Amino acid sequence: MAEAVSHKGRIVAADKGSVSVEIVSESACASCHAAGLCGVSESKKKIVDVPLRGNSGFEIGQEVEVCLARKAGMKAVLLSYAIPALILLILILSLPKFGLGELATGGLSIVGVAAYYLVLFLCRDRLAGGYEFYIRRR
Repeated sequence: MAEAVSHKGRIVAADKGSVSVEIVSESACASCHAAGLCGVSESKKKIVDVPLRGNSGFEIGQEVEVCLARKAGMKAVLLSYAIPALILLILILSLPKFGLGELATGGLSIVGVAAYYLVLFLCRDRLAGGYEFYIRRR
């Protein structure tokens, strides 16, 4: 898969069928030479469980790359950012046409986006099947 999104990580746990990889997610300014001075940069550690096929010989502490097909990454961006923004925009622009005030429009728009995220949360197991991570040695 040449078209993949990848992150460097380190294996923190391994068993027969999967490995847990710790990846460090950094903001764009974390690599800036002045990041230590301004205090805006941030980085977060995340653990990703990656299923393995067969005995692949990965060991705890080994440096690897966690990969996801670019198509699946774009689907995740669409579901988590683009659709909620569209819902918010539609509600903010259409609810005043029904005679609602600004406070009611804002509140109902937030409730509409929250309802979307609730549905997304309830469907998380079904959606997770479409995202298959794999790892490769660095």
